[in-house]
Amino acid sequence: MSTPSPSEVALIIPLYNEEAVLPHLVAEIEAFRSERNESIDIIFIDDGSTDLSARLVQSLTGDLKGYQMIRFSRNFGHQKAVSAGINLCKNKAAIILDADLQDPLDVAGRMIDKWKEGYDVVYGVRNKREDVSVIQRITAYWFYRLFRAVGEVDTPVDAGDFRLISRPVIEAFNELDEQQPYVRGLISWLGFRQTGIQYARPGRVAGQTKYPLKKRFHLALDGLTSFSSRPLRTAVSLGLLISAGSVLGLVWVVLTKYVLGTAITGWASLIFAAFFFGGLQLFFLGVVGMYVARVYDEVKGRPRYIISDVWDSGSIQVGSVLDESTAQEA
Repeated sequence: MSTPSPSEVALIIPLYNEEAVLPHLVAEIEAFRSERNESIDIIFIDDGSTDLSARLVQSLTGDLKGYQMIRFSRNFGHQKAVSAGINLCKNKAAIILDADLQDPLDVAGRMIDKWKEGYDVVYGVRNKREDVSVIQRITAYWFYRLFRAVGEVDTPVDAGDFRLISRPVIEAFNELDEQQPYVRGLISWLGFRQTGIQYARPGRVAGQTKYPLKKRFHLALDGLTSFSSRPLRTAVSLGLLISAGSVLGLVWVVLTKYVLGTAITGWASLIFAAFFFGGLQLFFLGVVGMYVARVYDEVKGRPRYIISDVWDSGSIQVGSVLDESTAQEA
């Protein structure tokens, strides 16, 4: 039997315990495909869900064309799930979006239109966020600006993973082999012709967020350690500054005692200073430790993810996207 050619565009959708939102998502996808009047494939990546997400995908899409699901052997994380979708995509372009419908499909349609104008990357820029706490809004605002200030790659502000990438970008991305991929940063690093589309990000249709503050914090650290060595340079500069200040302070103490004959007192202030600089040393030791841990992850050479099985609804044959060797080496 001949293998059908993949559609021009694929939607890459990571899943982790999204059974509550899946019926809404599939309905929206089908309405989107009907409205666009073009063939669009859907690649679900089940990131080790412990609920009925995988079974629900099969029951909802089994009679539909163009759906595929890659299942991880366990939970490897959102960024690795996105990377797997990109690695396995054979389409001319791919759109990365979350399963919670906070990345509107009408914006995805606008991304396709921009791609047809000649852009290789079309990213979504959030100009408004609904159902987000004040703390999340503030931390997100400052993270994007901090990352842009200290990062060594020109990254768009207020842009997440929701974006379209063309075939050349997909192929370039697949040449990368980072163990802890920060996808949006890597795509910015790749270059190519990029543009943004502003949109208001709605709240979740159903279910609970799978990206609490703790995971957001870890994602931010991954991004900073992947694309900036400035924290290390800051540690060196601050260390030199403190050392120079200490030498000047010592000279001042000696001159005060032996020239002016006045002894310097104030043990309390010295103790507080010792605690302060001790804490500062521990902080920067932790910064260095994060970079060392990242290097350690890279040199171990473990696979980024393990695929347990692949299911498809019939429009894309499994062999055209994934063979046995790919599943073992991914």
